Amino acid sequence: MPDLNWNKTVWGSTYGWQAGGEEWSETWGSSEAQWFGSIFPRLHRFLPARRILEIAPGFGRWTKFLIPACDEFVGVDLSAKCVDACRKIFATAGRAQFISNDGFSLDAVPDGEFDLIFSFDSLVHGEHDVLASYIPQVLRKLSANGVAFLHHSNLLAYGNTIGAPHGRAMTVSADIVADLVKRADGAVLVQEIINWGCDHLIDCLTLLARRDAYPSAKAVRFKNPLFMAEAALIKNFHNRYNGSAEYSTHHSGAIAAAS
Repeated sequence: MPDLNWNKTVWGSTYGWQAGGEEWSETWGSSEAQWFGSIFPRLHRFLPARRILEIAPGFGRWTKFLIPACDEFVGVDLSAKCVDACRKIFATAGRAQFISNDGFSLDAVPDGEFDLIFSFDSLVHGEHDVLASYIPQVLRKLSANGVAFLHHSNLLAYGNTIGAPHGRAMTVSADIVADLVKRADGAVLVQEIINWGCDHLIDCLTLLARRDAYPSAKAVRFKNPLFMAEAALIKNFHNRYNGSAEYSTHHSGAIAAAS
C-alpha cells in the first residue's frame, strides 16, 4: 500500500528522477505529446486561467505547460527534493512559486483563489486518508467558478483482487472520490474511468467544482478502456511531426526571430 511514508521515501529519496519524470510519458511519445494530445483536450475549456494550483508537480512535467497558461502558479509537493528542483527549473518564471507540504495540507495557499487545481499522475499513489484530507480543501481553494482536475486510483473497485499495479492506492475508487466530493458540498462534473498500462480500469480522472457554482450539475461518468490505445495513436502521429531535428530547430528559430 503506497502510504504517506512510502510516498515520502520514494519521491524524496530512492527515486532517481534521472529523466525528470519524462519516462512516464514514453507511452505517449513525450510529455509534450501527452499534454497536447491527451490532457489539454480534456481541460481546454478551463485554460488559460488566472491562478493555477498544482498538487504534487514532481519535477515539473506538467508545470511547464501550466505556467504559460496562467497569471499566477503555485505548486505544492510532499517532496522537498521536488520543490527544490522546480524552484531551480522554473527560476525565471516570476509568477510561479513552489511550496513543501506534509502530504495532507493545503493551508499554505489562500482560499477561493484558484481557477484550476490540477494533479495528474501523482495522486494515484494517494490512499483514502490523503484524498479525504485534500478534497474538502481543494473545494475551499477554488474560485467561484473554478474547477479541479484530479487523477486518482480506482483500484478499490476491484476489491483489491488484482494487487497494486503501478503503485496504485488500494483504498480509493471513483465511488469513494465522488462521495468525498458530495460530503464536502462539492459537485462532480465528470468522472472518466480509465486503464493504465493494463486492461483493468485502475484509474479515474475526476473533474469537480464547488456546488454553488454548478447547483444543477449532474455528474457524467463513463468508462474508457481505450485510454492506452489513445496513447499509442498519439505517440505514432506526434512522432511523425516531431521526429525531424532539422524541422524542430528551424521552427524554433523562426519563432525566436518573430518574437
